[in-house]
Amino acid sequence: MLLLIIGCKNETHPPKEWHQPKKLEKVIKDGDIIFQTSLSSQSEAIQRATHSKYSHCGLLFKRKYKNDEWCVLEAVQPVKWTPLSSWIKRGKGKHYVIKRLTTDPMIPDSMLAELREIAESYIGKDYDLYFDWSDKNVYCSELIWKSYYKLNRFEIGKLQRLGDFDLSDKVVKQKLMERYGTKIPANELVISPDAIFNSGLLKTVKTN
Repeated sequence: MLLLIIGCKNETHPPKEWHQPKKLEKVIKDGDIIFQTSLSSQSEAIQRATHSKYSHCGLLFKRKYKNDEWCVLEAVQPVKWTPLSSWIKRGKGKHYVIKRLTTDPMIPDSMLAELREIAESYIGKDYDLYFDWSDKNVYCSELIWKSYYKLNRFEIGKLQRLGDFDLSDKVVKQKLMERYGTKIPANELVISPDAIFNSGLLKTVKTN
């Protein structure tokens, strides 16, 4: 669901598909959050349940190769680094929105480095198909929310219960049946990409 743009996996050489997004290089910063409409099998259900077109997100951080490069730390299967250019190409229409935490004063670089360490601790965890609030597995928006919360108790987006979403749509009902059968955990805490997207703690820094 949600993503953080962070430094890439410790690879000796950049991936062959690597292409530095020049237009973004002077705009984005470590810790920015990027959103897109995913083309995954569950994306439509997420969009309909949350009444939002954004169904995936991640964290942005810079990684040093021969030059500085950007990656997204995202909760897919498993949680991993993805080159920013590849991440953008994977979304519907290559559309994205990048947002940034706003504080007064702005959080220092030392805190952004700590944020990265926290987010990196989730690398390798399985994607959470059941949107459970424990740390055993993790989904995209959960990765972002918990990373910022553990950093300094930042609550980026309002936590909801699964039952708070619009579960009446037939596409949503079908996905719920696949995951839970008839025992839907309506009281499970959930953070959606939409809740993070609309957080008053964020400002938009780039969209296309």
